[in-house]
Amino acid sequence: MLKRILTATILFSCLLLVSACGQKSADKAAPSIDAANNYANIMKIASPQFKNNEEMPDKYGCKGTNINPPLMISDVPAGAKSLALIVDDPDAARGNWTHWVMFNISPETREIAEGSVPAGAVQGTNDFGGANYGEPCPPFGTHRYIFKVYALDAMLDLSAQATKQDLEKAAVGHVSDRAEIVGLFTRK
Repeated sequence: MLKRILTATILFSCLLLVSACGQKSADKAAPSIDAANNYANIMKIASPQFKNNEEMPDKYGCKGTNINPPLMISDVPAGAKSLALIVDDPDAARGNWTHWVMFNISPETREIAEGSVPAGAVQGTNDFGGANYGEPCPPFGTHRYIFKVYALDAMLDLSAQATKQDLEKAAVGHVSDRAEIVGLFTRK
């Protein structure tokens, strides 16, 4: 009888321990920049070179030019102190691949011209290891390139070595609005 009680106590203790460990790891999960998802959804991002969910021109990928397409930003919230931009490819073989990270963009910015960075903006480190726009060049098929702009109520205290993950962590709780445009690219 004593053996059964001890066995039951040990099993119960193990279950509590496993349950507590699972809860702790869930509690430690990093908050997401998009977790709130209660943005005004007023801000917009567009490009005169491609429409949402349409093919981007060849010169913005795999042609060796490595220049970003022009982007137009509108309806930035009045209280924004800065903008941030992330461009990534969720269809990459290794998982979501970051092509461009930029932050501390002036909230007055209405255009990011082709092949340029707005004055005062900081480019972070992309998954290629550079602080620049990394041109799309999927190994095969069509990939989606998501250009996401965030309106923030603060400037971010990050260096040019900051990655997408660093930007997302620093921006949690500071995002007042968000917009995106998806460009498709097929390697030819």
